Amino acid sequence: MKSRLPKGYGSGSATNMNQIAKQAQKIQEEMEKVSAELEEKEYTATTGGNAVSVTMLGSLQITNLTISPEVIDPEDSELLADMITGAVNEVIRNINADKEEKMNAVTGGLSLPGMGF
Repeated sequence: MKSRLPKGYGSGSATNMNQIAKQAQKIQEEMEKVSAELEEKEYTATTGGNAVSVTMLGSLQITNLTISPEVIDPEDSELLADMITGAVNEVIRNINADKEEKMNAVTGGLSLPGMGF
């Protein structure tokens, strides 16, 4: 018994595969472009009513950390550490959310294995 491919499959499949490969290449190039742009973009988050501010590049490199003098208490360094940790974590969440949004715009929401983001 012969097996048959569904209608529309079979003839021209090499052409279809070439088109798919070209589309995948285009998406990968766009993702690389967006990723490079995001790595250079600056993000800022604050905590403690703007007492601590962290600015970070999309590449997760801290470029600025500002601490208001009034929150520097030698008797309560734990509070300051918590504010710094909170600001760093918030800016990382913002970077990841922005990256996910931009990459989803490129891929149409598809998860593409091996195309990394």
